[in-house]
Amino acid sequence: MKKVIVIGGGLAGSEAAWQIANQGIEVVLYEMRPQKFTPAHRTDKLAELVCSNSLRARDLTKAVGLLKEELKRLNSLIMEAAENAQIEGGKSLIVDREKFSAYITKKIESHPLINVIRKEVCKIPEDEIVVIASGPLTSECLSRELLNLIGEPYLHFYDALSPIVYADSINWKKVFIQDRYSDKEGAYVNCPLTKEEYEKFVQELLNAEKVPLHSFEKPKYFEGCLPIEVMAERGIETLRYGPMKPVGLVDPRTGKEPYAVVQLRPENKEKTLYNMVGFQTKLKYTEQKRVFRLIPGLENAEFARFGSIHRNTFVNSPRVLTSFLNLKKSEKIFLAGQITGVEGYVESTAMGLLAGINAARLAKGRPLLVPPRETAIGALVHYITSADPEHFQPMNVNWGLLPPLPKGLKRLPKKEKWLKLSGRALEYIKSWKKTF
Repeated sequence: MKKVIVIGGGLAGSEAAWQIANQGIEVVLYEMRPQKFTPAHRTDKLAELVCSNSLRARDLTKAVGLLKEELKRLNSLIMEAAENAQIEGGKSLIVDREKFSAYITKKIESHPLINVIRKEVCKIPEDEIVVIASGPLTSECLSRELLNLIGEPYLHFYDALSPIVYADSINWKKVFIQDRYSDKEGAYVNCPLTKEEYEKFVQELLNAEKVPLHSFEKPKYFEGCLPIEVMAERGIETLRYGPMKPVGLVDPRTGKEPYAVVQLRPENKEKTLYNMVGFQTKLKYTEQKRVFRLIPGLENAEFARFGSIHRNTFVNSPRVLTSFLNLKKSEKIFLAGQITGVEGYVESTAMGLLAGINAARLAKGRPLLVPPRETAIGALVHYITSADPEHFQPMNVNWGLLPPLPKGLKRLPKKEKWLKLSGRALEYIKSWKKTF
């Protein structure tokens, strides 16, 4: 009987192993705990969660709620465990963490086709089908092995994310489109600030609450990706000579260079999402919303992703991965979880599910599959494998990744629009599942 090796017993690895075994393929699942712990883990249980509300919103007016429903309909072990361990949490899926991990551990360890080996893997087997789901805190020896496999420029260990706003929440009357040093309309959206607006913004930035560092994080940043609030601490003018410099830009309404500018870069080809250039931050999410809405044009901004800076191992997926989640250089090696460039436990689970399905299909000699873009899973995969590799950053699921509704439905109230996107996605998932 053919077998598949899964490296990593987190949510993605557990989900991948479950999907493979349920297609009748033997699985060897390697998990280094308790032989060796990461700085973030405390137990030897599979699929350990850091906090009980990590699975986020449950309803279908949220993109992550849709993603969870898709996973549920695709027989996800993680979603099954979440339902078994859920506790009262209103609109969020809150779980008892110990019960959640214990449920998954028992299911995996008792499966007749899954053999769990508690051992650190430092060498990727060359002649086996392998799913690497080692997580954002991948061990040093496995990271070195990945470097040799995919090439050093394509593996990253530090995650500096700028916020992303929905295009339809930008006040387009207050911004202008222009690339620096160009008199033609370009790709960048510019939010101009007066001296008074700039100074107020900097002061509020300095006063805002920050996210406390984890015990395993050191308050040491690379000069190339400093948090915006750390730059502001260096002096009132620092941001005007950094990410908010107005040089080379002329506001067509005044014919002059603004005092300061916040630039927004298109995050996807459809231009439904815009990245706040150079705005990586450790501010609390509520503070990001409050302070960044002081920027002209962003008064009513809705955020598809908030900014953050944390340790994270991930690959430049547009360069190295196919849409089936296997390496372009080696079809037998699949990646799953946060290492693919997704953010969040639910998103990681989704990549584990797809990698598991395709690893099993490869073992059986069957064609590999990718979900339609109209689904939350398919939209995530499309993003991580087709985004601009020069500016690739990890992404969580959001409505801006899905293809828009037909023109006649675009003016619907937001909740109605989101429910229609969810309904469409679930129909596509139903049809896609029939192709297994």
